Formats: sequence, structure tokens, C-alpha cells
Amino acid sequence: MKILLLHNYYQLPGGEDLVVQQEKALLEARGHTVILLALSNDSITSARIKIKVAFKTIYSPTSRVQVSKTIAEFSPDIVHVHNFFPRLSPSVYYSCSAARVPVVQTLHNFRLICPNALLFREGNPCELCVGKLVAWPGIIHGCYRHSHLGSAVVATMLGAHQLWGTWKTAVDAYITLSEFARQKLIAGGLPSSRLFVKPNCLAPDPGQRKRADSFALFVGRLSPEKGIKTLLAAWSHLPGRKLKIVGDGPLREAVEKAGLPDIKFLGRQSSGMVLDLIGSAAFLVLPSECYENFPRVIVEAFAKGVPVLGSRLGSTAELIDEGLTGMLFVSGDAKDLARKAEWLYAHPDELQQMSNAARNEYETKYTADRNYAQLMEIYRSAAEVSKQRYAHSMPTRTV
Repeated sequence: MKILLLHNYYQLPGGEDLVVQQEKALLEARGHTVILLALSNDSITSARIKIKVAFKTIYSPTSRVQVSKTIAEFSPDIVHVHNFFPRLSPSVYYSCSAARVPVVQTLHNFRLICPNALLFREGNPCELCVGKLVAWPGIIHGCYRHSHLGSAVVATMLGAHQLWGTWKTAVDAYITLSEFARQKLIAGGLPSSRLFVKPNCLAPDPGQRKRADSFALFVGRLSPEKGIKTLLAAWSHLPGRKLKIVGDGPLREAVEKAGLPDIKFLGRQSSGMVLDLIGSAAFLVLPSECYENFPRVIVEAFAKGVPVLGSRLGSTAELIDEGLTGMLFVSGDAKDLARKAEWLYAHPDELQQMSNAARNEYETKYTADRNYAQLMEIYRSAAEVSKQRYAHSMPTRTV
């Protein structure tokens, strides 16, 4: 099978970018021919360029021509879009429609139903724009990068393509990473029959850890929605309990100046070092206060056999089987987080049982083989929908 991947890289690399590279390698390892057509936001620096890109976010003729040319040269069986925002734009779907090629879109966030893609505002989950033709609350609150103009551009993109029927007719299959995300997207107007749940995997398998140290670990972006302030507040109630923090972001200074002797800040680390640290931790802490779509770090922890202490919110509450693969606490409640962390520290036997269960969870749900089988089934579904779409116009290749 020939597969064309489309992706817009972010200026700050994240888990989404890693997933794209991982799925490319996964497909190539199983004999498929894969081309990745990717753009980057690194060149969006000056005000002039930002304005130019903003208008093309709604519909980019340049990207449509570029993708059409690649399709003509490569003749893919499937086009798999990961992130089209902002430079590729939804125009790429119409390149695929013109060429009668099935389209799959992975929804790594809530971009199609929320201007800031997080369903998060002013420290709390927010669903004011979900289901609205015009995301006017997002414009009023300046949800996209704290900019009313930027939010208006994104809201226009969402509304225009909803009116044009893009989300319902130009994409043959959507991949969501959790059932929680799927339900939110359905509430936002996406067609339920084309929304498939396929979690991310971790490949290659890093193997279960041999032994655990006595520290807890946080890995992620140091930003408000990740619950950093709640994490720091919780550890002020845990004297003598060690915590290591890996990551970078706008709250880095707050972490560095926390003044808590039991917290060690490690900054940004390589992916290999992150896996080593996860494997050494007693447990992972995920205090997010936003609706996480699918935190890659949970799968990394499960693969190493590390339990996760996460907030009872969004897909995190779905992915952690409380009492089996980890524990849950009330989102934003530092004292509840401290209580649950202390319980884990004080019950090493139960923690070991959770470790074994976490590893079993990885082997059951998140291996490369399991992920590949799910992806192929979604590709087949997309091809069938595409075939029906064009049945009265011209033959369509099958997968």
C-alpha cells in the first residue's frame, strides 16, 4: 500500500510530532511505501508572515496545489492527515477529493470544535463553543493565543468548513485517541459513523523496568493546563517525598523558584532519557486540569511497568484503571493529590501489583502490532466510504 502522510510541525516539538514519525516507521516496517509531506511553523516569525498565514489558515490554495502535485506523482492509496493547522489548511482534503483518494484524519486535539484546541479557558475546562456554527465565545475571550483577531480567524475557519460540509463530506474516517474525545467530537457535530478510536502506541517496546527508585516523576509542558501549580502545592504537603520534573514551558520560572527541597527540576530531556527516568520512578504524576486527549506519557509509563497517578478528568480517567494501573485524584485539588501520592509511597506491595498490571495493559492495548491492526482496519473503512462516495462518478482504488 502507498500512503501519503500530511503534517504541520509545531514550533515546540511535542508528542503529536513523535506519533507521526512513529506511525511512519510502523507502516514502513510492514512493507508499505510512505511519503511524509510536512510543513513547519518555524518560519512564522514576522508580523507580515503571521498575517499572510492567518488568511491561508481558512483555505490555502498553495497547499492544495502542493498536495495535488504530490498525489499526482505518488498516486497514494490513502492520504492520512495528522495536523493541517495552520499552514496546510483544510484545502488539502479537496486535493484528495479531486483525485478520488480516501482521506483519514487523526484528531490529536479538539481543533475542529474549539478555537484553542484544548477545550480549556482561564484554568478550567470550557465547552462554550462546542456545537456552535460560529465559535463566538472563543472570539470574545481571545482563546487562541490570547488574541481576539487570531481567535476570529480560527473561528472563521471552523465555521466556514462546517457550512461547506467539509468535516462531514471530505473526510472518510477520523481517528480519535480515546472514547472521551470521540464523544466530545460527536457533540461538536462530527459524524459518529466515521469516528474511530485508536490510541497511540509505543514502539519499539522499551521493556519492563527491573527496579524502581523512590521518587515520583512529572513529564510534560510546564503550562497552566498541565496542573503545574497544583503539583507544586501538593508537594508542599509531602516533606521527604522526592519528585523530579521534566519539561519546559511558561511556568518554568515558577518551578525553579518553588523552593521545595524535595523537588528536582531537570528541564527538557531527550526521549531516551525520559524513558529511563520513567522506568526508574516509583510512579508517574499526571495532574492535568484540561481535557487531555491521549497523553503519550501514560503509554510510556505502562510500557515500563510504572503506575500513573492522574487527575480524574478527560481521557486520563478513562486510561487509568483506578486501583489496578494507578490512582485518580480530584483535578485541581492539591490536598487530594498529596493524599493519593502518600498512599502510593506508603504501600510498596500494592504499588508493585499496579506495576505488573500497567505492563499488562501496555501488552494488551498499546503495542505496535495492536496499533497496526487497528490502523489497517480504519484504512479499509475509509476506502469503503470513499468508494461509495464516488460510486456514481468513477472507479476508486481499494485497499
